[in-house]
Amino acid sequence: MSTDTTPKRLLDLNLTRNLLISLAVLVLGVLLLESTDRYTNTQLSSLTYYAIAAIGLTALTGLNGQISLGHGALMAVGAYTTALMLDTETPLPFPVVALAAVVVTSVVGFVVGIGAARLHGPYLAGATLALAVALPSVALYFKGTFNGEVGLTVASPRPPEWFVSFIDAVSGEFATSSKYVAYLGLFCLVVALFFALNLRRSKIGRHWRAVRDQEVAAEIAGINLGRTRVQAFVISAAYAGLAGAVMAVVVRLAAPSAFTIVLSLSLLTAAVIGGLGSITGAFIGAAVLVFLPPWVTSLSTGSGLSDTQAAQMSPLIYGIVLVLVMLLAPGGVMGTVTTAWRRARLRRLHPATPTQKG
Repeated sequence: MSTDTTPKRLLDLNLTRNLLISLAVLVLGVLLLESTDRYTNTQLSSLTYYAIAAIGLTALTGLNGQISLGHGALMAVGAYTTALMLDTETPLPFPVVALAAVVVTSVVGFVVGIGAARLHGPYLAGATLALAVALPSVALYFKGTFNGEVGLTVASPRPPEWFVSFIDAVSGEFATSSKYVAYLGLFCLVVALFFALNLRRSKIGRHWRAVRDQEVAAEIAGINLGRTRVQAFVISAAYAGLAGAVMAVVVRLAAPSAFTIVLSLSLLTAAVIGGLGSITGAFIGAAVLVFLPPWVTSLSTGSGLSDTQAAQMSPLIYGIVLVLVMLLAPGGVMGTVTTAWRRARLRRLHPATPTQKG
């Protein structure tokens, strides 16, 4: 009896642990939003959609071994879907709109995933790079629907009465639409985090890692390689769609200029800096994307550089940080920390014995 109930107990423990972690992130997010100024709230809003996209890319590249340079384009699908659905006289609630963005982007991810299922390494990267370059140009071709280069203005969701009462009870301040959008981003991030934590330890996550580590052994074990790769791409695309939906309401614009290849490369470098395969690393990489450029710009301006020179310093410093991480910490921040912790633990468990003199 105990043998039969052990897997169920482990599953319940994992679900409870993941739920507590997600709730802790939610509480921390509320504290940060209520203890910081309006500008920092905007930065935290940006952090939510970068983190959601980075988590999805971490799952695809870190757990399944597929390299994607097209997640910026997939975010565009989610953003444009959100903009179109909110551009009505009686728009649907944002959770419904975000779910629709996830579904639409998942369908696009399924189509792309089928085509890329047989590709590996640089070939897959090249195919997704083509997606990143070609998909935003659809907005230029269908100018009547997507308003061309100008893009679509996204209506900001109005905070409901219960949210106004909640903010008044927590901080005693008036709940602005930007504060409501920040909380929407936080809620989406927590939901995405909870599913990612469960996915990592699920049967699906184990299959992904098996395909990543040893394709031949995974196929012998009965794992369908093509279906597993498509599955990973679809789920990762769903995360990109959710990130695009949040980005649309935060930026209040869905335009081709926001979803260039630079965005896709930024997401991949964020995952690399934080550590591929690490959800915590996705948060770290997203934080670097959001907070490093304005900090460098402010520091450069304070050092006497002109505004133009200060703006050029941000990508330079970001590139230097990426190079240093690749050279000094190939596993990213979390990979290096985890390796150091394991080595320290082994030294404690198996201390070196002094050499005996004969």
